[in-house]
Amino acid sequence: MTALGRKNEMATFEDGPVPRYEAVKQYIRSHIDSGEWPANHRIPSENEIVVDLGVSRMTANRALRELASEGAITRVQGVGSFVAARKGSTALLEVRNIADEIRGRGHTHTSHLVEMQEEAAGTEIGDALGLATGARIFHSVMVHLENGLPIQIEDRYVNPVVCPRYMEQDFSAMTPTAYLTMVAPITRTEQIVEAVSAKLWECKLLGIDRTEPCLMIRRRTWSDTTNVTTARLLYPGTRYRLEGVSQLANG
Repeated sequence: MTALGRKNEMATFEDGPVPRYEAVKQYIRSHIDSGEWPANHRIPSENEIVVDLGVSRMTANRALRELASEGAITRVQGVGSFVAARKGSTALLEVRNIADEIRGRGHTHTSHLVEMQEEAAGTEIGDALGLATGARIFHSVMVHLENGLPIQIEDRYVNPVVCPRYMEQDFSAMTPTAYLTMVAPITRTEQIVEAVSAKLWECKLLGIDRTEPCLMIRRRTWSDTTNVTTARLLYPGTRYRLEGVSQLANG
């Protein structure tokens, strides 16, 4: 019996509808979700994955790295990788359409497009979208305003395979979030919140002083198993706060 179990059932990963690193992730997640590998169970090493599943070291490394970033496993340098302990969740972060959010407050939403272009993906953006470095992507930058006051810079990259007509849209009539949700319904989201200082060009767009702290949300979304978009959402700290309500079940 190999470290990953019955090798004859898994054999090797052939090229299929999903990338090999994604197939490795799904295989590991299946062991975790089934309870076969409980919390703190040691995950096979990169070497074991390479040998048992017949994939490259780069593929094994990416699968483990992404599982760690998604919170499914923890990696301890020099020791190994382990199934992460389950954590409580909160409804604090949802994918919210900022236009709906502003209108819900009884205010007026407007926006203006700063940039819209097709470009080649750099390494970081390519990884975020599950695409190769140099792949074709769409890039848009918008400013959203509430009652005429800038409240958000939306710096977004889009996978053209999923949304080939993204650049043809009139985003003065519909926000990118509304359009992308309609074209590729969200099945999974990753959001990271940070306190940051805005860059000079961002300060100019938001009409703020460089000393003003800002809230930044990095958001990635998937539809089924495909990365749809990665966005950097920047808010002036004096004009926006992140809030939410979670409800605990009784018993």
